[in-house]
Amino acid sequence: MNQYTIQQIADVLNAPSQIAEPAALVEYLLTDSRRIAFPQTSLFIALQTGRNDGHLYISEVYNSGVRNFMVRKGFDTTALTGANIVFVNNTLDALQQLAAWHRKQFHYPVIGVTGSNGKTIVKEWLYQLLSPDYTIVRSPRSYNSQTGVPLSVWQMSEQHNLAILEAGISTVHEMARLQAIIQPGIGILTNIGEAHNEGFTGYREKALEKLRLFSNSQVLVYCTENLAQAGIDITGDDRHLLPAGLQLFSWSRSGNATVKLLQEEQNPAQDTTQLRVRYADTTFSFAIPFTDKASVDNAITCCCIMLYLQTGAEKIQQRMPALQAVDMRLQLMKGVNGCYLLNDAYNNDLASLTIALDHLVQQAGAHRKTVILSDIFQAGMAPAQLYRQVAAEISMRRISRFIGIGTQMQQVKHLLENMPDAPAIELYESTDAFLHKVTTHHFRDEYVLLKGARVFAFERISNWLGQKVHQTVMEINLSALVHNLKQYQQELRPGVKLMAMVKAFGYGSGSAEIAGMLQFHKVDYLAVAYADEGVELRKAGISLPILIMNVDEAAFEVLVQYNLEPELFSFGILTAFQQYVRQQGLQQYPVHIKIDTGMHRLGFELHDMEALQALLTQSTHLRVKSVFSHLASSEDPGDDAFTDLQAVRFTEACTLLQQQLGYRFIRHLSNTGGISRRHDLQFDMVRLGIGLYGIDSANNEHMNLQTVATLKTTIAQLRHVPAGDTVGYNRKGKITADSLIATIRIGYADGFGRRFSNGAGQVYINGRLAPVIGNVAMDMTMVNVTGIPGVQENDEVEIFGHQLPVQQVAAWGKTIAYEILTGIGQRVKRIYYED
Repeated sequence: MNQYTIQQIADVLNAPSQIAEPAALVEYLLTDSRRIAFPQTSLFIALQTGRNDGHLYISEVYNSGVRNFMVRKGFDTTALTGANIVFVNNTLDALQQLAAWHRKQFHYPVIGVTGSNGKTIVKEWLYQLLSPDYTIVRSPRSYNSQTGVPLSVWQMSEQHNLAILEAGISTVHEMARLQAIIQPGIGILTNIGEAHNEGFTGYREKALEKLRLFSNSQVLVYCTENLAQAGIDITGDDRHLLPAGLQLFSWSRSGNATVKLLQEEQNPAQDTTQLRVRYADTTFSFAIPFTDKASVDNAITCCCIMLYLQTGAEKIQQRMPALQAVDMRLQLMKGVNGCYLLNDAYNNDLASLTIALDHLVQQAGAHRKTVILSDIFQAGMAPAQLYRQVAAEISMRRISRFIGIGTQMQQVKHLLENMPDAPAIELYESTDAFLHKVTTHHFRDEYVLLKGARVFAFERISNWLGQKVHQTVMEINLSALVHNLKQYQQELRPGVKLMAMVKAFGYGSGSAEIAGMLQFHKVDYLAVAYADEGVELRKAGISLPILIMNVDEAAFEVLVQYNLEPELFSFGILTAFQQYVRQQGLQQYPVHIKIDTGMHRLGFELHDMEALQALLTQSTHLRVKSVFSHLASSEDPGDDAFTDLQAVRFTEACTLLQQQLGYRFIRHLSNTGGISRRHDLQFDMVRLGIGLYGIDSANNEHMNLQTVATLKTTIAQLRHVPAGDTVGYNRKGKITADSLIATIRIGYADGFGRRFSNGAGQVYINGRLAPVIGNVAMDMTMVNVTGIPGVQENDEVEIFGHQLPVQQVAAWGKTIAYEILTGIGQRVKRIYYED
């Protein structure tokens, strides 16, 4: 592990400082106040973004034991007694400058990877292919941004002899900064695609910006067709754009290139592709365990790097067939006995372990936390040093139980057992030994992290501990949800708070899991429909204030027991709750007042204000936390006049209440549709609901939302049905021509309603839409897959998601996306993941 003194860092940055202990060592760079593992040797860098400022959390970080800080000049550090503080003009610039200096301390090969797609796959496959020959440091997951790249480079140490680092950009003038940090000698350009098109005038500008990563490289590996499609000819008219000494190591399917792909022969039955290539005077073949074009492209790119590094054709032929698919996401899913499984099969090294442990702590909250970890291979350090570091990572996060699997673990048992605040320790020689000796009864009401090297086949443990459900699943992309949250936060005026709606089981996505992510990303409030939803969140460790929108007297006891805040919408419910709180001897209990400004669903009206003021001011038992109303048609420009009228009524009601109460309360009116359309109506807080899940009810093109929920199932059976026969109940599916019919594992009990029967709905299979034929049944649905190539039993079927938007499915069903999402049955397994 690298160690610099805080004084060295200040000197490198040529920055003024206030240092109490010049010899204090810094090993870790910390940019997130929620992820403090080693406070004594961490440097907290207070980054500033459009919506957040790390300086706001310095007191919290200081109280967690951190004593090294990098802050902007002029920041008041009076309260940071005994701290070491470096003052800089811009903390992101200083982070990048420090990482660039650190990079220059090492002289082994550095591979820089960029492109629109495939960066992470190529990086991980190169790690798999080259690990037998090198000790490799690489970017954790997709750490390829202006912040992620310097944090990746910081991991470089003298224990390594090869680095593989990603660089990602979203607009012009970004790559030069990343090039100065990575300084790659070997460059890889994967492809030029549609990702981040909005940041460039076209493909050519995007390609030119990406090529800046290689401005001081010795060699560039690329596909000639990919650059040609972007309008770039780096062997002709555009050669002057690259360094004169840059070696071009190209590959191609059709033209002249350093490596020529002569033949690619897919074998779908075995899920393999045989590739034949020519390099210099040598022609050789190898197989990969994939058949899609993207995988072939990525494999050829890796082959080129291996040839450049003189790995040799024989090793390429040996190692390529063993390539493993790269699962780039952390999956959270329900397990047996009330457990949750966090399955990280992405990779198994110290860097990814740190990320996975942070995610475990984030998701588990106050629940018990168990880690199941295999031996870590090719770490570039002695086992004692490696597992001393592992023990430190485990210890700092207060893990309840540690289960180690592998022979290395057994050899360092004393290190694990002697860690500070040691959890319960269990060690097993192999996955087989673990599964033989342990029963599922050993796991109950806890969060379990599974992190194992491929050879340990931890998928067996995942299947064993996983909740047994049928093959229809709803995948929830938590990274996309956070992206959407940030998109809406960018629409807010400074100081405006955000309440996230997680009612109706989080719009079908799972309340507790979604709420945990939102709490981690510091939204201000949560709202649910009923008290039992709020109770579930409290039991899951959610501490944010929670508004309960539909309250009756039967719920008063649990409201108070779990510190839930009711919406009061009528004199009857207000009087009853006020009386209950008085009986309990409570003072200043937080409540929220609903005003009816035109929706005419629930709420007090303007003519009620005088009586409402009297009730609220005559007692000290309640305190109004917020006053709010609901816009009836905020997404529709045609109803803006009515929206304005609602706003006038709301403002008048708030003014009247404010005058009598004598204290300020939060005012909120805008929902998802109004946040981006009507900035003038944001007041003190907004309520974000369906927009979190990638559906903008206002249809604003600039919102750039991502799909969060994808509903999938599989084909149970294929059947050839001749013309004249019928399919399904009541013989409603009439076959007019010989057809291939697929029965898929979803029905109206799962939320795929009968409204989609008889061609009204379609599903997505193998790149094509397949219409429903006959009536949708309770557990199964039949679809016509005639003419769709390559369809097989157990193929994946998308009901809605990335390829088939839920809005389209809703339109087929003559309803709205809200109803489709919230109608997905509870027996459908939810799988949560982060990209």
